[in-house]
Amino acid sequence: MTVIELVRHTAAQLEAAGLSLANGFGQGTLNAFDEAAWLVLWQLKLPLDDLDGVANQPVDQQNLALVATLLGARISSRKPLAYLTNEAWLQGVPFYVDERVIIPRSFIAELIVDESMDPWLSQSTHRVLDLCTGNGSLAVLAAMAYPDVVIDAADISADALAVARINVDKHNLNKRITLVASDGLAACCGPYDLILCNPPYVNAATMAGLPAEFKAEPALALASGTDGMDFIRSLFLTVAQHMSENAVLVLEIGNERENFERAFMHRVPGLEPLWFETSAGPDQVLLLTRQQLQ
Repeated sequence: MTVIELVRHTAAQLEAAGLSLANGFGQGTLNAFDEAAWLVLWQLKLPLDDLDGVANQPVDQQNLALVATLLGARISSRKPLAYLTNEAWLQGVPFYVDERVIIPRSFIAELIVDESMDPWLSQSTHRVLDLCTGNGSLAVLAAMAYPDVVIDAADISADALAVARINVDKHNLNKRITLVASDGLAACCGPYDLILCNPPYVNAATMAGLPAEFKAEPALALASGTDGMDFIRSLFLTVAQHMSENAVLVLEIGNERENFERAFMHRVPGLEPLWFETSAGPDQVLLLTRQQLQ
């Protein structure tokens, strides 16, 4: 059996097990074929970004058995594949992950890499805050993209910060990224020129219906009250005080735009966010200035 044949066989087994985008994917891949390719290439220690280059390479019985074991664990445990491999990739950069953090998938990462945020930054952008940093992936990507900045990466979870430490050290950024234990902004010492925030924002009804893979992630990093806006309500009370004069807040809200607008747009005069275009559409990530948040 060749690598591509094994990937197709693995994808068919994932589909037969009932896994789909609505029921098990979405934590690094969006369909059975991509998940199968990730699983097979990772287990065979082949480049994850070069399936075409190894597609016709034969797979021996020993490696077939290893892939079958990992596939069996993926299907029976319903754990995200990233937890089984302790590895997730975001914008081509590898990160360590385990059950202490959610799988990194923030659309803010796209905006960092494709320079969509750059028009709102300047030579005076020096201090950055990655609030709700999780495994530290956004802080790492921002440090790579903006070599002249220093970054505070804050989280309420000591477990998450322990994982973030692994990733900051992995990418040799400990001199530029400082990890901060903080309940929201409580222990963050601004002013910051840029605040990135991928907070908990999942509403209660959605939380109740999540597939097993997502329920395996820390609820603390996902759930945020009945409408998903509790963390953001608290954030908006004080965030302007932590921002420099020309600072901006880049905030991810996922599929909660309706709840966001109901909670804030009709109650706060002048709150007119700029919505970024992302691979998931134009309503996942927004930008607000300090002036709008005052």
